[in-house]
Amino acid sequence: MQQHLIHLTPVDTLILVIYIAMVLFIGFYVKDSAATGEEFFLAGRKMTAWIAGLSFLSANLGSLELMGWAGASYQYGILAAHWYWIGAIPAMLFLGIVMMPFYYISKTHSVPGYLQLRFGEGARGLSAVCFVFMTILMSGVNMYAMAVVMQTVLGWDQNFSIWFGAVIVTVYVMLGGLRSAIINEVLQFVLIWAGAALIPILGLIEAGGWTNLKAQIAANVQSTAYTHLWSTLGTFKGNPMGIHWTGIVFGLGAIISFGYWTTDFLVVQRVLSANNLRAARMAPVIGAAFKMFVPLIVILPGLLANALLHNPDGSVMHLVPAEVAKATGQHSYDEVLPLMLLRYCGPGLLGLGITALVAGFMSGMAGNVSAFSTVWTYDIYRAYVNKDEKDGHYVSMGRWSTLFGMLISVGTAYLVAHAASIMDYVQALFSFFIAPLFGTVIVGMLWKRATRAGGFYGLLAGTASSIGMWVYTSFGSVEHKATALARIALSRDAQPMAENMYRALWSWLACVLVTVLVSYATKPRPESELQGLVYGCTAIPSDEEVALWQRPVFWATIVAVVLVIINIVLW
Repeated sequence: MQQHLIHLTPVDTLILVIYIAMVLFIGFYVKDSAATGEEFFLAGRKMTAWIAGLSFLSANLGSLELMGWAGASYQYGILAAHWYWIGAIPAMLFLGIVMMPFYYISKTHSVPGYLQLRFGEGARGLSAVCFVFMTILMSGVNMYAMAVVMQTVLGWDQNFSIWFGAVIVTVYVMLGGLRSAIINEVLQFVLIWAGAALIPILGLIEAGGWTNLKAQIAANVQSTAYTHLWSTLGTFKGNPMGIHWTGIVFGLGAIISFGYWTTDFLVVQRVLSANNLRAARMAPVIGAAFKMFVPLIVILPGLLANALLHNPDGSVMHLVPAEVAKATGQHSYDEVLPLMLLRYCGPGLLGLGITALVAGFMSGMAGNVSAFSTVWTYDIYRAYVNKDEKDGHYVSMGRWSTLFGMLISVGTAYLVAHAASIMDYVQALFSFFIAPLFGTVIVGMLWKRATRAGGFYGLLAGTASSIGMWVYTSFGSVEHKATALARIALSRDAQPMAENMYRALWSWLACVLVTVLVSYATKPRPESELQGLVYGCTAIPSDEEVALWQRPVFWATIVAVVLVIINIVLW
């Protein structure tokens, strides 16, 4: 890695120090309101729809968004925006309108907790172990991303950066639990927008507008495919990702997206903190509305980098995978955002931008570690190790597991350095764990015939098949890998991101198929035991007594219409 690019001025350093002091103060301030399990793990279920909605979005607005997708948009072009629109918004709306009543009415503390109610201890235990493993790895992603930025921009040692973020997040989550995490996530949401908005504005001005930007990208990368959202997806070879529209629509839109936004407890936990069912249903809708515009500060910088980044000699700068960058001293895909930040921000503004990045990384770390703490405490420790302690004991376990989880996350942070890009690594994790979990949850929620054995063996089959497909395409001779890739991703031209989408689709189908077959071979539970857990067996509270404009369905429809318009405009 080259020597760091800039030095923070005293003003920049002061902004960063003030932010760190604020997040620690919040942790100490709310400590006394996190004394019970309900308060520590679910913020007492007292959050408004707006607070829960912004936290719901901000928990995801960490390094995955700021670093990962900026790098992915440089690598794959505007196709990366699919992970925001088709790959997020429909699922967020589905969570709020369809699934939230079941999560909220059942009063579960976690998604594995819902599976315990629906399918029993086997499904709960398997999903909890998979989720704990995934959140630890994902927390490591945020740590690594923060270390890359701090080294690239400020010259900080990567080890110091990882421990710096870990200590701060551990302190405020241990003190205030989910309430502290949520308050900080809303603060971080504001900071991220304030610090990152200058890049797309000044970048478009420098490029001469969207039309000129497209022309410059086409000239630099020798392709017009980087700025088309759908029209290049008719073939595998017609776009930088090597993916067909079926992979985007079904692998991403129907499986990865719905799996993440409706079953990943990292985000669902924020919505469960809402103070009533209507607020819980509105929170994902509010989050979806803001999600619509996040590509402006994440995807657009990656596109701008393709057109505007140049070497000192005036030649076009070409970013490379992380391992190549380490060997050659070039910049990697994941450094797009800090490079663009340095391009446009001077003293003061640079401090705000760096603080926004740090806020995003800490938001991601806090989200994962607070979700880990809840699932570990309720769905592993309390379920299988120590069932009969008082509430205060589990709060203490939640605090200690926060520390334990963060220490493990530090170790996993170093694994990310071996991935070509952050988002390839992350999407692989989602295909392992999130896609099969979504299959189990959605079948159990919509089909009352699904049995306990069906839920467990379906989840096991889906997870095992996804990991098995990854091993199949990752090891062996070059020819074997190419053949395996053509079988899993339907094309030898598929890039890692495309392979992840198809692997998720096949693992979901495996999960659902095994769940259905085993369920028909085993005895179902009586409908009286499925009230509050399954459609057709549960009375959903009506919102007909409130005005139309106050109903979640009304606002969800508006968001969906805007989504369709955006996709048509950028076709």
